[in-house]
Amino acid sequence: MIDFFFWTTPNGQKVMICLEETGLPYRLNTVNISKGEQLQADFLEISPNNKIPAIRDNDSADGAPLTVFESGAILFYLAEKSGTLLPLKARGRVAAMEWVFWQVGGLGPMAGQNHHFAHYAPEKIPYAIQRYVTETGRLYGVLDKRLAAREFILGEYSIADIAAYPWVFDYGRQGQDLDDFPNVKRWFQAISARPAVRRAREQADAVNIAPNVNDQSRAVLFGQGAARSAARAS
Repeated sequence: MIDFFFWTTPNGQKVMICLEETGLPYRLNTVNISKGEQLQADFLEISPNNKIPAIRDNDSADGAPLTVFESGAILFYLAEKSGTLLPLKARGRVAAMEWVFWQVGGLGPMAGQNHHFAHYAPEKIPYAIQRYVTETGRLYGVLDKRLAAREFILGEYSIADIAAYPWVFDYGRQGQDLDDFPNVKRWFQAISARPAVRRAREQADAVNIAPNVNDQSRAVLFGQGAARSAARAS
């Protein structure tokens, strides 16, 4: 059994999709990041960066519980454990690493800053909003070009698709129009129709029925400095 520590962010949802796709048994543990539950000492033992998602595999290869934090690392771990969603040959595995790292180093952070400055920042800064909307659009264009000759990012459905897909959920809130990216639109619709993806999204909707950000949750989500994180961990 895998203990899955989850909240309804894109990074949380991509791990939930991966678990549903692989069929690995898991137990859902919610970590409400708006209430600061990610800062509790027991969770920091699993995820020292005080971020979800994280997992604890109670049935690892060596028999001892194994914890994994960082969503990209979790995707690779689950794919290898299940023997699915990851090419077997070196060339395909390299491509999987490239596109998962493209998401965790590019699409995720840029779309995340897009969300922050457009929807959560208490002060609207036009330059910041335009900067991240433009960069998100550029990354959509990179993905659209990749998908021009492929059904999925690696050709076959894989963790590369699972990594990127939740970051396209909110394309409208990111200032993007999928009609401008026809290959991304076709890809997005195909993944949305997958039964495992539907199950994952239904679970996420049930966990966080009415997400909102107020002054208190904003302080928890966006006000974590080094001193406060260290104090929580001690």
